[in-house]
Amino acid sequence: MKQHNQNQEFRFNEVLFEHRNKDYGAYVLRNESDRILTKALFVGISLLAAASLTPLVISAFKTEGKRVLTDGVEIEFTPITPDEPVAPPVTITPVKPETAPNTKTFDSTVPTPSSTAQDNVKKDPVPDDAVAGFKDNFKGDPVAPNTPNVPTVTVGTGPVIMTPPPVIADPVDKTKIAEAGELGVEASYPGGIDSFRNKVMNSFDGSGFESEDVVKTTVTFIVEMDGTISGVKANGTNADFNNEAMRTIKMISSKGKWIPAKNKKGEYVRSYFKFPISMKFEN
Repeated sequence: MKQHNQNQEFRFNEVLFEHRNKDYGAYVLRNESDRILTKALFVGISLLAAASLTPLVISAFKTEGKRVLTDGVEIEFTPITPDEPVAPPVTITPVKPETAPNTKTFDSTVPTPSSTAQDNVKKDPVPDDAVAGFKDNFKGDPVAPNTPNVPTVTVGTGPVIMTPPPVIADPVDKTKIAEAGELGVEASYPGGIDSFRNKVMNSFDGSGFESEDVVKTTVTFIVEMDGTISGVKANGTNADFNNEAMRTIKMISSKGKWIPAKNKKGEYVRSYFKFPISMKFEN
């Protein structure tokens, strides 16, 4: 039967690899597959048997001095060793501390009072008018009580002084602009308003303005608490004249700071300042 199967497989391989290179590895492997499988089976059985017998061999080497009988009874042989002399037990003797010849000892034992000591106390009769004192002087005067001499203090009544509580001033609001009625001192320019007016006239660029009438405007700005100015505005009818007036005042104020205004408490505050300007340009 096996030979029949091998012949059929051989015919199948011949048909499959017909007109092909039979030196190719697959053809050889298919023809030798039965031999390779048989060899692999024997090798696997050998390895399995070796793995199963290894623990038995190891246990056989470990059972030294033992003999196993056929009925499963295990007998252990213990080597007999000669008796060794046993050392006698060690006796520990407590060592008493040596006392130095000149060492003084203190006896902390409290002596028990004897009844004879109490019998030696003289028992004098206590009279009925006896008073307690520092001495057993039954005939002495009574002891005066120890009362300290405390001086009498007289508290007089005088005028009551009513001191009003201090008034804590409210902090200055740095965002508020003080009105004219709230000011104690108005803002000013160092050197006076005339000095500021002369600087404006000397720095004003009047080129390009032609008008027979007087050109007027009022520049309004805020003098801050640090002496700088802000919010510069002009309300004249001539826009070019307004722009030049604002430019001139900003330029002068940037070179020298103003003296800020003070409220009636003497504190620096923000305030408005108005500066009118009027000029006439001749042709």
